[in-house]
Amino acid sequence: MTSALRVMVVDDHPMWRDAVARDLENADYDVVATVGEGRQALRIAATIRPDLVILDLWLPDIQGAEVARGLAASDSPPRVLVLSASGEHEDVLEAVKAGASGYLVKSASREEFLDAVRRTAGGEPVFTPGLAGLVLGEYRRLATQTPLNDGPSLTDRETEVLRLVAKGLSYRQIAERLVLSHRTVQNHVQNTLNKLQLHSRVELVRYAIKRGLDEA
Repeated sequence: MTSALRVMVVDDHPMWRDAVARDLENADYDVVATVGEGRQALRIAATIRPDLVILDLWLPDIQGAEVARGLAASDSPPRVLVLSASGEHEDVLEAVKAGASGYLVKSASREEFLDAVRRTAGGEPVFTPGLAGLVLGEYRRLATQTPLNDGPSLTDRETEVLRLVAKGLSYRQIAERLVLSHRTVQNHVQNTLNKLQLHSRVELVRYAIKRGLDEA
């Protein structure tokens, strides 16, 4: 149930922050905190441990990417959905490298925003249309730099799901292509992460691309 999801909103514009929180509450999410500064967000998150953080990139004290890195390094890292006015490629890539699970521009509709929240909470990488290819390209570049250790064997189904993740398909698209439920795809991805002892989709896609699964 969406009411079980605990969300923190981090944005320095009070009216925008309140509007986002109101949309979330109207959709039955539990908004546990609204914060206007990055360092304050890190302190509060360490205490209340939200499941999801809606994060603006431009904050008055530290950059949102720094907040994302701090959240990713915490004992109970939440998923992070960046909600920014910027669609600049450098900002998107910096957020992804910092550990953001998704990136949405503020021009998105309320429906697009709530869909992104739902999908991010479910473990999907979510990006504003037109940015997914950019992010996948960055994954490919990273995959050529640092080799990953070989992990244990994956099942045929886990390998098939991983191949489609590496090609940039969403979990829903994978489910439709393989005639599986959305939950089953999520389970396969989580099992693969656990087997390979990886912690994020960045590492997972790098692993897949390093082994040529995106070209299979």
